[in-house]
Amino acid sequence: MIHIRPGKSGAINSLDIIIRSNWCNRRALARTVVRILSALCVSFSASLYAADTAVGESLYAPCITCHGADGAGVAAMNAPALAGQDGDYLKRQLHHFKSGVRGNDPRDLFGKQMQGMAALLADETAVTNVVAYIGSLPAATTSAVTGHDQRNGEVQYNAACGACHGPGGKGNPSMNAPRLAGLDAAYLRRQYQNFAEGIRGSHEDDRLGRQMQMMATMLSTEKDLDDVIGYLLSQ
Repeated sequence: MIHIRPGKSGAINSLDIIIRSNWCNRRALARTVVRILSALCVSFSASLYAADTAVGESLYAPCITCHGADGAGVAAMNAPALAGQDGDYLKRQLHHFKSGVRGNDPRDLFGKQMQGMAALLADETAVTNVVAYIGSLPAATTSAVTGHDQRNGEVQYNAACGACHGPGGKGNPSMNAPRLAGLDAAYLRRQYQNFAEGIRGSHEDDRLGRQMQMMATMLSTEKDLDDVIGYLLSQ
C-alpha cells in the first residue's frame, strides 16, 4: 500500500515509495536465500551422515562371536538376536551401553560386557553404520516351544504388553517399543526379571527403562511369564 505523507512534495513521496519497495524486495530476497541455504544444509547433512553398510559390516565383525554372523543371536552366549530389531532401538541401547546408562548395575554381568563392546564404536557415524548393516539382515526367527498354555500366553501378552510392543511382539517404533518376537526364551526372561528387580531401567536417564520397570509387575505368576514367552516364540 502506498501512503502519501501530508506536507511533503511529490518528489519526496516518490522517493519514500522507492525506498519502501526496495526494502521489501531485500527482505523477500533475504528470506529466499535463508530457505535455500537451509535446504542445502539439510541435503549436505543427509549425504554426510548417510549410512554405509559396507563399513557397518566390518564394524560388526567383533559382534559375530556372540550375536552370530546372521545377527540371529547365540543363546549359549547369552546374546540376543539383533536382526529384525528396530534401528532406533538398537542405536539407543548402544548409546546407553556407551554412556553407562545400561550395564552399570553390578548384577548385570552381560550388560557390563556390552559396555566394553559398545566402546569399540568410536562415534555416532560408527553406530549409524553398524546399525544400518544389522538392518540389512533378514529378521531372526525362533522355533516354537511346547509345554506352555498358548491361549493364556496370548491373553496375558495382549493385556500387559501388546499396547506397546505390537501384535505378535513385532515391535512398535512409534512407542519406542522393541521387537520381542525372534528373541530367545532365556533373554526374554532375563530382561523381564532385570526390569522387575531394578537391575535394568534404574538410571535417571533411562526414561523408557523406568516405564518397563513398572510394566514388569504386570505378570503376576511364573506360569504367566512362561506362557507369554512361549507365545512370543511362536510368532
